Amino acid sequence: MAVNRPIVYIKGDRNAEIDHTDITVGDLLAVECADPHLKNRIKTEKILKLPQKGCHRVVVSVLEIIALLHQNFPELDIQNLGETDLIVTYEGGKKPNAWFQCGKVILVVLISFFGAAFSMMSFNNDVNVTTLFGQLYQWATGEESTGFTILELTYSIGVSVGILVFFNHFGKKRFSVDPTPIEVEMRLYENDIQTTLVENYSRKGKELDVD
Repeated sequence: MAVNRPIVYIKGDRNAEIDHTDITVGDLLAVECADPHLKNRIKTEKILKLPQKGCHRVVVSVLEIIALLHQNFPELDIQNLGETDLIVTYEGGKKPNAWFQCGKVILVVLISFFGAAFSMMSFNNDVNVTTLFGQLYQWATGEESTGFTILELTYSIGVSVGILVFFNHFGKKRFSVDPTPIEVEMRLYENDIQTTLVENYSRKGKELDVD
């Protein structure tokens, strides 16, 4: 007669930031099973211990965690619903300097602002927008352009509105529920970084994995 083994579902995000050195299953994985007592025991199982000093990063394979759980709970049927490799980052309890963070934000804002302004001015200069608008204005009205006409005004407004629509938000105000292009690019960049970290640790044999 077949024995019903307790089924445990685990799910972990690819990146986990930890503020303590004694890392347990509950720190990295969401755990679900029918027995609340068993669930709590699993979540408190210790996986590894990091040094107190400095910042540390390790990559842990879910197979290593499953093997550890099978040692202590051999009767379990463990099913993984999340990532197969987990990046664990420990910052050593250091809090980032608020003024330094503020300075970095201001620097990025200034670089982005002046960089975008320079790009737009370079484009306008390359296509000679001033001459083009002057000719269009003269053809439409028969008068000489002063350099600030309805064409320049609507062009400036159109560029501003186009930027707001493209980036999908103004301050904290969103124009739709869709993620902004910057959020999409940052998520793709984050995924590329995480994939590179996992592959580097695996190639160097530094990943905590089963034999």
